[in-house]
Amino acid sequence: MRKKILAANWKMNLNLEESKALFKKFNQDLPDQNSLDYIVFAPSIFLHELSKETDKIALGAQNFYPAEKGAFTGEISVFQLLDAHVTHVLIGHSERRMYFNESNIFLKEKVNYARQNELKIMFCCGESLEARDNNQHLEFVKSQLEESLFHLSEQDFLNCSIAYEPIWAIGTGRTANENQIEEMHHAIRSWIEEKYSKSVAESTSILYGGSCNGSNAESIFSCPNVDGGLIGGASLKFESFVEIAIHL
Repeated sequence: MRKKILAANWKMNLNLEESKALFKKFNQDLPDQNSLDYIVFAPSIFLHELSKETDKIALGAQNFYPAEKGAFTGEISVFQLLDAHVTHVLIGHSERRMYFNESNIFLKEKVNYARQNELKIMFCCGESLEARDNNQHLEFVKSQLEESLFHLSEQDFLNCSIAYEPIWAIGTGRTANENQIEEMHHAIRSWIEEKYSKSVAESTSILYGGSCNGSNAESIFSCPNVDGGLIGGASLKFESFVEIAIHL
């Protein structure tokens, strides 16, 4: 049975005191549900400090460089993340692809390095506005998965979750409706079944990574193949995050 996951991506927000206070509040006051896992992807500079407060919240890193050490100014290594008790890494986020030109080939390197070091992966995928408007959205996302993720062994893949981000619905004034969301989540699960097996597909959590908030969470999470959310702006305040959590 696949897990429900609610993940917070704080991106480049909050200072240290704000991060510590919010992380502590999450640990203390988010509703306990046996079938629901919480993950916070925090700014790397705060990970060591937040690791002192981990209880029911798993700690994740937003980025890393796929090398043990070396002349990679400004980057952070997996081994530094492990020192901070990080258990999850975010790979393939649309902002990393867009602003930092992370290719499917480079993302495959990151996937391999994360699994070699036993980190759990949340892999992001999603199509552009052009691909959506040209009715190529399914092929676009399938290629992202095939080129960066589907080479993994079954055992390694079972340590991955997937977050679907409809890039065409971010900052464009357009929104993804329930039919579009379910179509993509169902397709992703069917591709996993084709590549691995039905049992693997039914064990893989697939999250929605579009604009999710307290007003639309119930309808989004009612989609049969949506297993949770990767939450951005609404995860920066306890009240808005818990409003989403109660619908899972």
